[in-house]
Amino acid sequence: MPDPGPETTAKSSNVSLDMSETTAAGWRADAAVGAQKSLPEVNSTISVPFGGHWSRRLLAFMGPGYLVSVGYMDPGNWATDLAGGSKFGYTLLAVILLSNLMAILLQALAARLGIVTDRDLAQACRASFSRPVNFMLWLACEAAIIACDLAEVIGTAIALNLLFGIPLIWGALITALDAFLLLLLMNKGFRFLEAFVISLLIVIAICFGIQIVAAAPPIAAVLKGFAPSPEIVTNPEMLYIAIGIIGATVMPHNLYLHSAIVQTRAYERTNEGRREAIKWATTDSTIALMLALFINAAILIVAAATFHATGKTEVAEIGQAYELLSPLLGLGIASTLFAVALLASGLNSTVTATLAGQIVMEGFLHLRLPSWARRLITRGIAIVPVVIVTALYGDSGTAKLLVLSQVILSMQLPFAVIPLVKFVSDRRKMGDFAISRGVAAIAWIVAGIIVALNVKLLFETFFG
Repeated sequence: MPDPGPETTAKSSNVSLDMSETTAAGWRADAAVGAQKSLPEVNSTISVPFGGHWSRRLLAFMGPGYLVSVGYMDPGNWATDLAGGSKFGYTLLAVILLSNLMAILLQALAARLGIVTDRDLAQACRASFSRPVNFMLWLACEAAIIACDLAEVIGTAIALNLLFGIPLIWGALITALDAFLLLLLMNKGFRFLEAFVISLLIVIAICFGIQIVAAAPPIAAVLKGFAPSPEIVTNPEMLYIAIGIIGATVMPHNLYLHSAIVQTRAYERTNEGRREAIKWATTDSTIALMLALFINAAILIVAAATFHATGKTEVAEIGQAYELLSPLLGLGIASTLFAVALLASGLNSTVTATLAGQIVMEGFLHLRLPSWARRLITRGIAIVPVVIVTALYGDSGTAKLLVLSQVILSMQLPFAVIPLVKFVSDRRKMGDFAISRGVAAIAWIVAGIIVALNVKLLFETFFG
């Protein structure tokens, strides 16, 4: 690990002095929790310029937002976007926009929590709640990470099958090797890891950019789709898919992840330094999530222009979309681009889910495992049901398993969102950095909407 140097060490030593007046009164934790750092091997290792042009500071903070944005375009999102576009055209673009705006707000709050308190969300929960509550929160979060990993295994296995003809079972088993990919990236440094993720995001964006050009959707219809329609609420089938889009978009583990990785920057641990860090970290995540908005919207737009426009309104599975894209678009490479984007999405999601798993385990339990061991355990748990379901039910079974993984994620979401909003709204814990009453009101409304929609999604899934 690079030596942060005496200047960074001196700045870090000022934490208790600068923060004592703002957070010490309400944030009492045991010494062990207070001393622990999120991802200690990379904490404060990326230098931040304290002067010069604003672009230098933005570039220094650019990275965490893109790691977070991966969760908003992982394979679990593809099924809901494909179903929404093929069945209802461009109407549900408004829902993608709404869910993205929610994500921008929540990720900004997660970054604020990490920068102000030097704790990630898991550590903040551990310092504030009882041991039984924290244990339950940890179990719920682990279930969500495994569910997310399940979607990544399925997505990567499908991509390998589409591109190279590898059977789904073997593709699922091959995904276990990505533990060594993460280990390689982490050994090269956190900045290298961020560059790898951003590169794959660019690949995904280019693939869908080409497909949108080939699909040539009517601009007026696309723009109209971003405007909310009453039909989204009045049409039960459309509302169900809309809830699925929101449930698949806002990922609970991203809130833990973001609050930790913003601390990789060696910003000044003073009130002014934290204020500056919040500004640039929020800018970074907002720009990155706009890229996620483009990719999610692109999936739906391509489905609407290709399938809905030709009367194929029942396309909801990734394999179906792959088979139909090239013939309908008249572009031989279209299906290949779709599969390449899916593979890049699965690889990217693997990296971020592993980091989130490490953060959650260390934050809630103070239990450290090597990255490769953590990855193999999580991935092993995810691979088993994929292999069993594929062997018993084939491709259709994995498609249903993908939907189930999103339902499990929806169940965990309130347990991450509500503590986050509670912490950043509390002036006793955040001091002068607590969000205003207006922002807090919006955040609680967003939390309420997410909880209500996810409860409805669960009810419809199991009893509908």
